Amino acid sequence: MIKVYALSTCPWCKKVKKLLDDHNVEYDAIDVDLVQGEDQAQALEEMEKLTGKRSFPVTVIDGQVISGFKQEEIEGALKSEA
Repeated sequence: MIKVYALSTCPWCKKVKKLLDDHNVEYDAIDVDLVQGEDQAQALEEMEKLTGKRSFPVTVIDGQVISGFKQEEIEGALKSEA
């Protein structure tokens, strides 16, 4: 499963989602700024465990953590997952 931690207003986050959409892959996206309370705290905690910081977007593909919009890295991870 592919998971994307994003902000609804972040242009780089939108690029990651569009890239995944263009590759017709299913993914679970969490817009951290739109979730509330415990769900938001849990998402931020998961992000910090993965990256050590709170920067967006964070994409997790088959255990590989990619911070930011790195098209080649994301596409490479998609190929290895397939």
